[in-house]
Amino acid sequence: MVGFFTVVIAVNVTMATVASRSFGGTVVDNSYVASQRFNRWLDEAAAERKLGWTVGADRVGDRAEIHLHGTRGALADASVTAVAQHPLGRQPDRPLRFESEGNGQYRSIQTLPPGRWRLRIEVRNGNDAARFVDEVPA
Repeated sequence: MVGFFTVVIAVNVTMATVASRSFGGTVVDNSYVASQRFNRWLDEAAAERKLGWTVGADRVGDRAEIHLHGTRGALADASVTAVAQHPLGRQPDRPLRFESEGNGQYRSIQTLPPGRWRLRIEVRNGNDAARFVDEVPA
């Protein structure tokens, strides 16, 4: 019986240690404030879907690249910014600005370190704006 409980306690301690070391932080800092904004976020998401924009992120060398297309083809005159976040929060967030390469492709001005990164992308074209999240492969 002592051996059984020793194994159970050892597994629990191991799992708790692994979980606490890999947790990247909170999803929202204040859940009450987030709940008050939830309906507005849903409305914004619906408006963004109506735009019909699609975004794809990739890595070219040491830069992030965004492929941006709308219902009428490539969006060439958009303003694109992003925040690169390490998936496990082990590296600090990195703000990125992008310049147009033509034909709906935008390349980051700042370099992006090796590894996987989650990009929180904001696109503005005239009065329209949309936000996207995409992963950049290692």
